[in-house]
Amino acid sequence: MTSRFEDVDPVRTFRWSRGERQLPGLVLGGDDRAARRLRVGLERDRLLLDFDPNVVGIGSQPFWLHWHDGEREHRHTPDYFVRRVDGSAVVVDVRADERIEPKDAKAFEVTRRVCVQAGWRFERLGVPDAVLLANVRWLSRYRHPTCLREPTAARLREVFTKPGPLMAGADAAGDRLSTLPVLFHLLWLQELTAEDMPAELLGPRTIAVDEWS
Repeated sequence: MTSRFEDVDPVRTFRWSRGERQLPGLVLGGDDRAARRLRVGLERDRLLLDFDPNVVGIGSQPFWLHWHDGEREHRHTPDYFVRRVDGSAVVVDVRADERIEPKDAKAFEVTRRVCVQAGWRFERLGVPDAVLLANVRWLSRYRHPTCLREPTAARLREVFTKPGPLMAGADAAGDRLSTLPVLFHLLWLQELTAEDMPAELLGPRTIAVDEWS
């Protein structure tokens, strides 16, 4: 039986030394099916991928890529293999612009060429927008399926059939302590959409709407 890359274990062994800026760890995916091992740093931040409704699977460091440049052997393991809802695949490397050395640029180009041959897309992602990242990190606290409680969710969807402030909508749907976790979960699922989320931090007056209504 052949495993899909989004389901395989990472091919790299995670090591840590005192003074390193990145730490190995476990991150629980939004689908609650498996913990993903990855370096805590930019790669963890790119779990923004979890927030993309078109992403249905993510594998961390899924395979080694080996090649020979005519002089020596090289190898590289991409950071992520991403499966999209339409069945297509995206191979992702994460590296801030200022940290790309010539050998990194070469590895990314080789990876891109291999992806083209395999019928996949390749993306190199850099530093995420700070405001968007902060908002997604906040919402990720409420991504667990247990936050989706009915009939509270139904009342919130009804309240936000017309755009309105987050806190006022939470109060209109019931007791704030019980409605807010459900509200944030619906925002995580993007069943409700917050206006200007990439540009402004979420707050009581953030305008949200159920765009599916």
